Amino acid sequence: MSSRAGKDWLARGREWGTLVGMTSVPSSPDPEPGPPVRPVTGRRRVPAVPALAIGGFDDVRPGSLLVAMPALADPTFAGTVVYVLDHSDSGTLGVVLGRPSQVEIRDVLPGWCDLAVSPEVFHVGGPCETDTALCLATSSAASAEGDSPLRPVADDVYLVDLDRDPGAVQEEVTGLRVFAGYAGWSPGQLTGEIAEGAWACVPGRAEDVLSQASGPELWRAVMGRQTGRLAVLSTAPADPSVN
Repeated sequence: MSSRAGKDWLARGREWGTLVGMTSVPSSPDPEPGPPVRPVTGRRRVPAVPALAIGGFDDVRPGSLLVAMPALADPTFAGTVVYVLDHSDSGTLGVVLGRPSQVEIRDVLPGWCDLAVSPEVFHVGGPCETDTALCLATSSAASAEGDSPLRPVADDVYLVDLDRDPGAVQEEVTGLRVFAGYAGWSPGQLTGEIAEGAWACVPGRAEDVLSQASGPELWRAVMGRQTGRLAVLSTAPADPSVN
């Protein structure tokens, strides 16, 4: 499996070439003469059901999360959480979180295994270029300037140049994870999928990248910290086929 700097990877990636109905309420007839009628107690107006807020294409940015909605039937992405790395007019790139493989990092990149968080295996980042490795690390005090092997993504998350000496970052990073492959959308593709309700776009956190949770557990954790009806979905199966 080959490795490559984050900037080289991003350069290759860019080459991909109800209405709510309102029914009018009829006016009440003139009241019959007589004493006023005491209103029935214990009855309350039923509040309107809030709309399912799943975010939109304008919310997609580096560091945000694309969370697969139960309606997404594509087995490659059903029940996944994707961390967005790059988003521009050229398309969108990210990595699937929480999908560990059986390939040990020490067998391919032995110098990096000691800096990786458990489990020290490659994680399947997506279906694109699965023979390519990319690395994400977290750091609260990184100096990603000049010739640094770290490239900022969002908040405390950085892309790591795996062609460099691991010793150059071991004092700066708090942990890292290596991914095989990535997920990518060509211009306009993600817009359509979000409009169809396939993805919810929510804010991400640096700790999501190195989370020990995987698969449905990670999906429910991300959904569960949202608000409104989106949080309710955390009790549903990530993949509706298992319901």
